[in-house]
Amino acid sequence: AVVSSFFILFFTGIIALATVLIWPIRALWLYLKRRQSFGKRKVRRAVVIGLDGMDPGLANRYMKRGLLPNFQKLKDSGSFRPLRTTMPSISPVAWSTFSTGVNPGKHRIFDFYTRDPKNYSPVLSSAHIGSTEKNIKIGPVRIPLRRSSVKFLRKSTSFWKILGDCGVFSSVLRVPITFPPEKFYGTCLSAMCAPDLRGTQGSFTCFTADSNGEEEYGAEQGTNVSITMQGSRFRGAIPGPTIGSDGNSRSLTLPFEGEVNPGAEGVRLKIDGKRMNLKKGEYSSWVKLTFKAGFRQRISGIARFLLTELEPYLKIYMTPINIDPEKPALPVSHPFYFAMSLAKLYGPFATLGLAEDTWALNERVLDETDFLKQAYDIYEERKTQLLDALRKNKDGFIVTVFDTTDRIQHMFFRYLDDDHPANKDKDTEQHKDTIEHLYRKMDELIGEVFQKIGEDELLMIISDHGFKPFKWGVNVNTWLWQEGYLVLKDGATPGDKWFAQVDWSRTRAFAYGLAGIFVNVRGREKLGIVTPGQERLALQVEIKEKLETLRDERKGSKPIRRCFLAQEVLKGPYVEDAPDLFVGYASGYRASWNSAIGMITDQVIEDNTKSWSGDHSIDPELVPGVFFSNWKLEDKTVALTDLAPTILSLFGSTPESFHDGQTLTLTPP
Repeated sequence: AVVSSFFILFFTGIIALATVLIWPIRALWLYLKRRQSFGKRKVRRAVVIGLDGMDPGLANRYMKRGLLPNFQKLKDSGSFRPLRTTMPSISPVAWSTFSTGVNPGKHRIFDFYTRDPKNYSPVLSSAHIGSTEKNIKIGPVRIPLRRSSVKFLRKSTSFWKILGDCGVFSSVLRVPITFPPEKFYGTCLSAMCAPDLRGTQGSFTCFTADSNGEEEYGAEQGTNVSITMQGSRFRGAIPGPTIGSDGNSRSLTLPFEGEVNPGAEGVRLKIDGKRMNLKKGEYSSWVKLTFKAGFRQRISGIARFLLTELEPYLKIYMTPINIDPEKPALPVSHPFYFAMSLAKLYGPFATLGLAEDTWALNERVLDETDFLKQAYDIYEERKTQLLDALRKNKDGFIVTVFDTTDRIQHMFFRYLDDDHPANKDKDTEQHKDTIEHLYRKMDELIGEVFQKIGEDELLMIISDHGFKPFKWGVNVNTWLWQEGYLVLKDGATPGDKWFAQVDWSRTRAFAYGLAGIFVNVRGREKLGIVTPGQERLALQVEIKEKLETLRDERKGSKPIRRCFLAQEVLKGPYVEDAPDLFVGYASGYRASWNSAIGMITDQVIEDNTKSWSGDHSIDPELVPGVFFSNWKLEDKTVALTDLAPTILSLFGSTPESFHDGQTLTLTPP
């Protein structure tokens, strides 16, 4: 032991000494590389503000009414264009193309989820989260030690990593598909698809004293947890993460207690030694939740609480448990301590990729007022982080993406359409100006950022896609079943999620997620039956032609505008991993909720009655994003693929040969 310890110290000392001696050479090399790059630079600092889902049609409408003076200023003195999005027009796909400058066939992100070809079950497209377990043995005692492992699945290279290699520092804040964060010269705060502490993409909890409140929301959406009442006092337990292997797993919980205070229309709550007062309709601040996982092992998360009902039954809403930025259980920033430093400076903040709780509003656990308060609180956190980056990064690249525009439009688009099926039994007046207010608030943000941008600095405002109403859902899996492409097991009835009753030995095609159809290909899928080559191509063409003639007899319209063969619209080494067909829905239509989770029903087309009433997972030609700039753009058209090579060129770096876009011509005012 002494000898081995000596050699460890000896070699560590040699490595440390070598590092010190080599440092001047490395510093000189970096200086020369930066100097070479800086000599070609056309911009001192570039700032990109991503407003997820901002729609050019709505932006034009509100500008014409004089409601967006700062966007109008950008349009008049700089540039404004529709921004061509990706195939499919889904946020993780589009933002991955922004980050890398390549089409999905090269970055391998085609949807939020994809199917595991080994068992047809859903898996996250962008990251794999696993764990290993080791034991420390002390005599007869074994102490389990768990280690989490996270693998980044997006392919290709982000342009800020290339900038870093040229000595340009980048601040990358909340850009989707940056979990886990990659290493580069700069800072990064992850976004979509960073999970909550339970490993889901965001599952809320509704604590209720209603013994009949047994609604099932689904593991990825939320859950009801019973509260035990004894007079005015109550007890319950917060469900936390599940640890251990599948064969020996256990769910951690955290007990809490409280007392109803009817006079103050609130409750007193005690969790993990912390006391707080909740008033009806008012969110708590972030509360640290610490779960005991074993000997000296703690898993920390944060959540907010909202008292939603006192009578006739007590109900308390809890947000998804976010990874604690001060003590992250999984890496949510680069460097690892970056999230910790932000939390120390400005307080706890949401780390969940999809932080605005759309499912809680869909299930009416929250109402519109509660949701808007939550969404704008998260917006303020993101704004604080952006302003921090603007103060500190004076000579480099900054990008911040705000989800607020996307989430609020998803949930309030029904207010723009009196005939929307989602308006049934819901308010249609109180929040009818919500989207207008949203765009005006974003205009105020741009005005504030404008004040911090120098004349020689570039400001771009972009969105990954636009928006259209989502009034009717198309269950493509039901259609495939009716047409004989998807077959159920003998005696099985429709209605199970994730293809539970599908007979794969007789199934030729199935729809997955929001836009894709997979052919059950022999040699690719575990139980594939369609031969690659001509048989597969013929099936693709057959399904495409049939879907393009599908009619909604109730409306007398075609719900599907176009279908696309993957090999015709994608290029790159990962086309084989993509869905074989992409469905380009017409305005007003989208994949139904049931189709997206592999559930066959008795209807191909059904009304969408959820609060989630606007969408963009349709024909990409119908939902371009926006491109604003304070510099003049000479090009007539602009696409998401153009932004990476353009920004690289502005900083004096040569765009890579694998980039799909062109370098735009931008000139200072």
